[in-house]
Amino acid sequence: MTTSGSPFGRALCAMITPFTEEGALDLDGTQRLAERLVSEGCDGLVLSGTTGESPTTTNAEKSALVAAVREAVGNRASIVAGVGTFDTRHTIELALEAEKAGADGLLVVAPYYSKPPQDAVEAHFREVADAAGLPVVLYDIPGRTGIRIEPDTVIRLAEHPRVVAVKDCSYDFLGTQKVLARTDLAYYAGCDEHNLALYAVGATGYISTVANVVPRQLRSVLDAFDAGNTTEAARRQQRATPLIELMMSSSLPGTVTTKALLNELGQPAGPVRAPLRPAGRGAVDGLLAAYGEFMAAG
Repeated sequence: MTTSGSPFGRALCAMITPFTEEGALDLDGTQRLAERLVSEGCDGLVLSGTTGESPTTTNAEKSALVAAVREAVGNRASIVAGVGTFDTRHTIELALEAEKAGADGLLVVAPYYSKPPQDAVEAHFREVADAAGLPVVLYDIPGRTGIRIEPDTVIRLAEHPRVVAVKDCSYDFLGTQKVLARTDLAYYAGCDEHNLALYAVGATGYISTVANVVPRQLRSVLDAFDAGNTTEAARRQQRATPLIELMMSSSLPGTVTTKALLNELGQPAGPVRAPLRPAGRGAVDGLLAAYGEFMAAG
């Protein structure tokens, strides 16, 4: 059985990876962004995930990100390093490097593209958890990987002492509740529209892309719920819905919309790396309008 409670906090941000205008890693910008996110309410930062453009950063860049963020935030926030790939050996290599660089946990996505059967998916996670000394967050995002981590597989993996949490982008609300009922895994909503809904049925919190832009406001949803004011929590979640929809459910990836907004707001972000392309002016104007309406609503 796994560690219960909140191994990395409640309000986690799936942080972008800032780049310079030339496309190099911007470690100074990374540290400034990390500092702002923590000062505005993030309990933890998830680096080199989907939002962090992990497919286009090198092993050395991933390690440098962990080290730079640890230097910036110290022990004020947890650091979870994305290390998942479609190659078990490469994933283990990244896991060991993240551990050396100072990460507190590992985000491991289901092995994508090759579509292994569930017994092979389970073996993949077990090998990674056995190899490194850090707690593991299973990342279930079938819309990108092409495969599920099926609920029964998650339940079996929960028996591993270092498998402690799930980032849930499965859009399988019943399956999620099945795992919550049968394990002590910490569940994190990975889709911002589910932050409050999953929290209300026993999840630990969220790992949010939108938190790059409005960390304090998203945390306030959980704070209101914890204070027993469920009506206010619902109001705050609903108020964020238009911004969440435009950032996460438009024709553009969340990384693109997030960097577009942060750049407009004068925050560290920079360009995206190919094959991603920057948002067009029309999309940027729409994002700014939604952000302005959200902030004005109070």
